[in-house]
Amino acid sequence: MSKHSVVLEYKRCRGCTSCIKCCPTEAIRVRSRKATILSNRCIDCGNCIRVCPHKAIKSVGDSLGKLQEFEYRVALPEPALYGQFHNLDSIDIVLNSLLKIGFDKVWEVARACELLSDFQRQRIAGGPAKLTPLISISCPTVLRLICLRFPKLLGHTARTILPMELAAILARREAAEETGLPPEKIGVFAIVPCSSKVTAAHSPEGLTRPVLDGAFAIRDIYLRLLSPMKQLEESEIKPMTSAGILGLNWAICGGESAARLGDRCVSVDGIENVIRMLEEIEDGRLPEADFLELSACTQGCVGGCFNVENPYAAKMRLKTLMHGLPVSRNRFLFQGAQRDIIFQDKQPQYLPALLLDEDREVAMSKHLRIQALESHLPGLQCGSCGAPSCHAFAEDVVMGRASEADCIFKMRERMRTMAGVSGADEYLPPPFRRQQGTVSSDR
Repeated sequence: MSKHSVVLEYKRCRGCTSCIKCCPTEAIRVRSRKATILSNRCIDCGNCIRVCPHKAIKSVGDSLGKLQEFEYRVALPEPALYGQFHNLDSIDIVLNSLLKIGFDKVWEVARACELLSDFQRQRIAGGPAKLTPLISISCPTVLRLICLRFPKLLGHTARTILPMELAAILARREAAEETGLPPEKIGVFAIVPCSSKVTAAHSPEGLTRPVLDGAFAIRDIYLRLLSPMKQLEESEIKPMTSAGILGLNWAICGGESAARLGDRCVSVDGIENVIRMLEEIEDGRLPEADFLELSACTQGCVGGCFNVENPYAAKMRLKTLMHGLPVSRNRFLFQGAQRDIIFQDKQPQYLPALLLDEDREVAMSKHLRIQALESHLPGLQCGSCGAPSCHAFAEDVVMGRASEADCIFKMRERMRTMAGVSGADEYLPPPFRRQQGTVSSDR
């Protein structure tokens, strides 16, 4: 089981149930006035982080102390990083400053984005895909969502690795050639905009073993960069930018589609919109699209929970930085067996977190019991039981994670025998009481 980067700080949690409704995989419950995360259902989307009023749920990147474990350290900045700075006129300022905070080399993820884009254009030129629409997996949250809730669509997913994974492989090779150091003494770290990419760095869905040594949150690196960027003299700034417009544009939803230079592409951002789109594809209601770019965060990677700035402002700044850049600086020129570098070496698998039981007969029995219990619940989806919906509560009861008495309406039925019919409603919050008090009106 992968270690998630979305974690709960129990001391801050007040059991308010704000988080349970927003989770797209119903991975959160509130028990004994504290929230808990069902780890096997979590897809690291970060929705719960955004809605928690008490800041009890947070995303955690790797500690910067990991840099000290390696003799040579390579930074892989995601293009979303560049959109976090006010009045930035050159990406080279950011890249040169990375060398002043502990890194020995910088290899832009935007460069890997352009390599992947060129590879896809070559494939398009070779003929149409056998199975459409092809679903991008550049967002790790979307891939995990498909593995969990839409396993029938796994055949539609692209078999290429993530841009940061391709960047890590190529950067480690270059660093080993330049320094003569063995690969294990070279630390390669991505600077990422979201929690799902930290999880993917340590537990990749499409690779048998990780190719990154860690991933740092953009917000942590941002704070470290502010002082060196101000102190950097113009004479110290060396040209380091290695990507063009197409690579930087991957940070924004629609950028990957635009880099394919195709017309039949659909770009969707926001996890709820992504789920609706996947449901439509599963039902066969989107046959005319050739490519589907799905981003769990609003506006794409610029909307990740590790960012500092508003996604719309970050998008505007990136667009400004693109002025004067070439369209692309990188071509995918690998030949023969070397072309396989871009492919996954492990096919993502169905995650049976929603499976009721491995035995089909037992699973069907549990399903019928869930249906029967749900039919006797009020269907208000109030969340008072600590589950996001009546169906989720019924499932929790059947699976042994909750008791029927946790439902306040079931509790009312029990209280009627002790308090009488008229007094039972007093044990419910006012909005749920059947007997309403008289309301006087002014005449």
